[in-house]
Amino acid sequence: MLTSDLKPSRAPRPRRRTFPLHLVVFLAPAVLIYSVIMIYPILASLWLSLNSSVDGVQTFVGVANYQKLLGSELYAQPLFNALKNNFIFFVVHMLVQNPVGLLLAVLLSLKLRGTPLYRTLIFTPTVLSVVIVGFAWKLILNPVWGVQRSLLEPLHLEALDLPWLGLASTALGTLSLISVWQNIGIPMLLFLAALVRIPEELYEAARLDGAGTWTVFRRIQLPLILPTVGIVSVLTFVGNFNAFDLIYAVQGALAGPNFASDILGTLFYRTFFGYQLQAGDPYMGAAVAGVMLAVILVGLLIYLLGWQRRMTEVTL
Repeated sequence: MLTSDLKPSRAPRPRRRTFPLHLVVFLAPAVLIYSVIMIYPILASLWLSLNSSVDGVQTFVGVANYQKLLGSELYAQPLFNALKNNFIFFVVHMLVQNPVGLLLAVLLSLKLRGTPLYRTLIFTPTVLSVVIVGFAWKLILNPVWGVQRSLLEPLHLEALDLPWLGLASTALGTLSLISVWQNIGIPMLLFLAALVRIPEELYEAARLDGAGTWTVFRRIQLPLILPTVGIVSVLTFVGNFNAFDLIYAVQGALAGPNFASDILGTLFYRTFFGYQLQAGDPYMGAAVAGVMLAVILVGLLIYLLGWQRRMTEVTL
């Protein structure tokens, strides 16, 4: 036997992991653009909210602006009114827009005749300009020259011929439903995309077991699209607490009547840029934006904690 055969073979050296340079190359443009467009404005706004103008010079004041926003009579009452209205605006979307969008998605998933046409018609308002939508609904609901009365009289519903946008008790609800009408196509498409991914074998097995339409939805469709339901809920929450354009297009910066439709977005606009004879205060406006960011972050944190707890229970 050769002596060379008796020598123990050397273990192969572990290969050094090379730095994934290609990931940096591909991700760098997106990270740069996102940082310039999103991260930097948020940080700049937060920094602005911690400053104030003292003798015409920007001076760091810490959380004094937030204390003034939450404690002074000039800012606290409008802020809490806008928070309450914003929450109502969000609840209407959650209770009307998302369930109706899910119902439409389930109906469209049945592959009925004319489904592509229905899908297009439902989604069309989403791509319309908010200015056009707001102006059109102002014309429709105008009690003087609008078409509301001519539409209600043949149905003997003259009692509903009211200035819906001019009453403090109905303005916010009316605007919420207009927003639902315009944006219902988004949750509908998201729910529909989740429904069409469900394997057909599950439906066939349910039919063999004699399951009806409601049972199939409750036992198969709804459990499998729950992640999409969570995503749609988060998008609704973030979108509603960032809302501004529809309220401004229909009611203006004052969000009337008597601030009945005022939300955080319109309050931020008036505080930052000013309105009528009141001058704008960019530092207090940035503080309002900071409150909006805090509300959104708290809502997202609650959702993420709830989702993590649910996934932990499923794995156990």
